[in-house]
Amino acid sequence: MTPPLFLLPELPPGVAVGALLTLSGDEGRHAARVKRMTAGEAVLVGDGRGLVVECEVQRVGSDEVVLSVLAVRVHPAASPRLVVIQALPKGERAELAVEVMTELGVDEIVPWSASRSIVQWHGARGEKALQRWRSTAREAAKQSRRSFIPSVSALASTAAVAGRLRAATTALILHEDASVGISAAPLSTAGDVLLVVGPEGGISPDELAAFADAGASAIRLGSEVLRTSTAGAAALAALSLRLKRW
Repeated sequence: MTPPLFLLPELPPGVAVGALLTLSGDEGRHAARVKRMTAGEAVLVGDGRGLVVECEVQRVGSDEVVLSVLAVRVHPAASPRLVVIQALPKGERAELAVEVMTELGVDEIVPWSASRSIVQWHGARGEKALQRWRSTAREAAKQSRRSFIPSVSALASTAAVAGRLRAATTALILHEDASVGISAAPLSTAGDVLLVVGPEGGISPDELAAFADAGASAIRLGSEVLRTSTAGAAALAALSLRLKRW
């Protein structure tokens, strides 16, 4: 079984094999009280930016765990990056979308305020929702033992999404009326592969035209129409296979 992963904002500078590392704060309490770690168990500790250290538990306190470092690994960032422009889903489906896309290897999630999105983010409510997405991505990265936590960008307008598509090396739009399947879509091997996932009500004709003008190509997954909360995950799986990330 893969050892549990704990995430710290920063690892000690120059962390090396043989050094002692103390998990404290929320992660230390979680390791000691919830995971009930014991001496001799294996643990992974990462910074969410590619650095992961393999450790062994030395001793456990009430709110902290002392570890010895066995190995230090620096994982390279993925190339190309997989970026999903996710129209705001309603209810708990938003966190579900973020969670599953994180587990499947997304590198960045961009929440998008589409014209047909049932949910809209405004003011403090919007900021709270954004923080929930970021927290969900962090926890899903821990659960799936990812060395990188995917970034969750600030809410984007349609104009901002068009700008991102224009700058991408590959820009794709999931659309049920597209004639090209995801298995035939052209993909770059570097830069950003951007994928737009529309809302429950679909992408409006004006939005579709703006994205096409920005150089994006419409593609389809299959004959079924997936929910906005699952379409991105399905597309990520297909793209990961094509890019040999799996």
